[in-house]
Amino acid sequence: MTSPENNSHTARGAAGAGHQPRFGRMDMALDRVLDSIRRSRDWLLGEQDPEGFWCGELEADVMLEADYVFMHTLLGTGDPGRMQRAVNEILRHQNADGGWSLYPGGPSNVNYGVKAYLALKLMGWSADHPVLARARESVLSQGGVVECNTFTKIYLCAFGQYDYDAVPAVPPEMILFPNWFYFNIYEISSWSRAIVVPLSIIYAKKPFKKLGAEEGIDELFVGGRENADLHLRWDTRKLISWRNFFLFWDRLAHLAERVHIRPLRAKAIRKAEAWMLKRFEMSDGLGAIYPAMLNAIVALRCLGYSTDDPQMIRAMDELEKLGIDCPEGSPEYPTPTFRMQPCFSPVWDTAQALSALGEAGVSRTDPRMIKAVDWLLSKEVRIKGDWAEKVRNVEPGGWAFFFNNQHYPDVDDTGEVLLALKAVDHPRERQQSEAAERAIQWVFSMQCKEGGWASFDRDNTKMIFQYIPFADHNAMLDPPTADITGRILEMLASYGYTRRDPRIERAVQFVLKEQEPDGSWFGRWGVNYLYGTFLVLRGLEAMGFWNHEPAVQQAAEWIRMVQNADGGWGETCGTYDDPSQRGVGPSTPSQTAWAVLGLLAAGDTRSDSVAKGIRWLAERQHEDGSWDERMPGRNGESYYTGTGFPRVFYLGYHLYKQYFPLLALTTYRNAMEREAAEAA
Repeated sequence: MTSPENNSHTARGAAGAGHQPRFGRMDMALDRVLDSIRRSRDWLLGEQDPEGFWCGELEADVMLEADYVFMHTLLGTGDPGRMQRAVNEILRHQNADGGWSLYPGGPSNVNYGVKAYLALKLMGWSADHPVLARARESVLSQGGVVECNTFTKIYLCAFGQYDYDAVPAVPPEMILFPNWFYFNIYEISSWSRAIVVPLSIIYAKKPFKKLGAEEGIDELFVGGRENADLHLRWDTRKLISWRNFFLFWDRLAHLAERVHIRPLRAKAIRKAEAWMLKRFEMSDGLGAIYPAMLNAIVALRCLGYSTDDPQMIRAMDELEKLGIDCPEGSPEYPTPTFRMQPCFSPVWDTAQALSALGEAGVSRTDPRMIKAVDWLLSKEVRIKGDWAEKVRNVEPGGWAFFFNNQHYPDVDDTGEVLLALKAVDHPRERQQSEAAERAIQWVFSMQCKEGGWASFDRDNTKMIFQYIPFADHNAMLDPPTADITGRILEMLASYGYTRRDPRIERAVQFVLKEQEPDGSWFGRWGVNYLYGTFLVLRGLEAMGFWNHEPAVQQAAEWIRMVQNADGGWGETCGTYDDPSQRGVGPSTPSQTAWAVLGLLAAGDTRSDSVAKGIRWLAERQHEDGSWDERMPGRNGESYYTGTGFPRVFYLGYHLYKQYFPLLALTTYRNAMEREAAEAA
């Protein structure tokens, strides 16, 4: 294997000849940087699975554990020990004010407070327990149960804690709408589709399990449940509005429910069931994501599937695989816990790790790199999934985020895999190149009319659907984004595409149009503006966009401006609610790496900002080569730098803090070597 040290002889030779002008200001000696790269590279290689992939833990919020308790209580299933340990995990994340947050350190959220409170009650906790007393105070201060979203309310209905007649209607008949109809299920995001279709079955069947008085949550209604107005409120300030338009149809749907005028209900349920079962195949559960998988399990029971039916057994097994059981506790939190992951991220982690290791100087023919590519090639999507409802006559190609999910490849993972393939000389070069060509053509076919790329669908942008009453989870659409488009530009440049291609130029103009007034770019899939800005700058650099253009220099200046006093960078999930706080937050390894990568892509190799960022990364690296992002005094909780759905769902990728710093250090090393060679 070629080591980073062996690759640096040019830089050291030039330095010896007096051609290394940088070091001696705020810069760290290059040998120290090389040592950090070596240790990080060795740590990351040590985490590779024997099958060839990487898959770090994907951490989320207590909603997952609360819903786990809900599901098993409703169905009368589950391991009591695991459920009790899930309660311990819920308690681990309770805030000082008694509530629970979307992300560690964030404000308490009413949906999570209600779900966690109900889970504790279902597990036998009394309302007068101090933990529940504080939780109740938090929920009531946020308006109580009526302020929850549709998904939470429908779960409460299953236990008689809310009225089915008062929740937004989720009629299964919508699956019957043809694709040419303005509203059909393929005009909403893929993840909402996978969640809503089984939820519509649940809504239609209206499961009910009676709770004892001591298990109920009437005390979470402001003024008591008997005095609460459970129905959705009209927009009285603007009578003619999309909200009121959809509320009118929602009331009609409820009226039809009450008088049993549902001539297409049986047909709709059969089609929803078939739709769901089809997507069980070649996938680790419906959508391979936790909420859809849980809804599918409950929907199957509503349809009469027994717990020993093969479909139920498989669906339940896939859900349980997401669990991490710690009956002995962990070094960070010694209490026994059980936590759920929202999904697995092996394709994403493997592609990112490969790219970073390739930059770090690992040989292009290293058996470990080849094994990783073999694994990735085995995961290529070769069937037409939901994306093909809009994109016709295109050969399937690309990759999904998960171990297995052939129905839902996504552009972002596909772009990163294609970048990773460039880091390896595979013995079966033809197989690799053919897979890459299929994927590139698929990516081009997914380009949106605005010029950018979204994740799972093309032109999924009908903004009025956000006003549909059951769309209050704020994740209804999948529009093109600057961060994905930046990654795709970088990938396409690595395969020889240039701005002379009109498709590329459209994408470049899209990201330039999306730039914020302060020079940053919004990050849809990572937290937040630091993520979006670094990806766009790398994409523009790869496409030969002149780094002295105002757009690039303004972005670089913004990154320098938001650098923390300690030399690192950080940003919280709260910037999705308050964009004025963009770039503000405690320094983290992943976000510091993004900032450094953004500056280097903008041509900034000489500023003190870059030097201090590199020093921050090197000095905070552990002896074993790893980094951590744990928050002080938070029971082992870590900062979240991944985004599921802005303002709704955030993620802690446990490998972000490893491969992004490695990529930043090696990109910096490469820049220094080029400068030294040019000076020599």
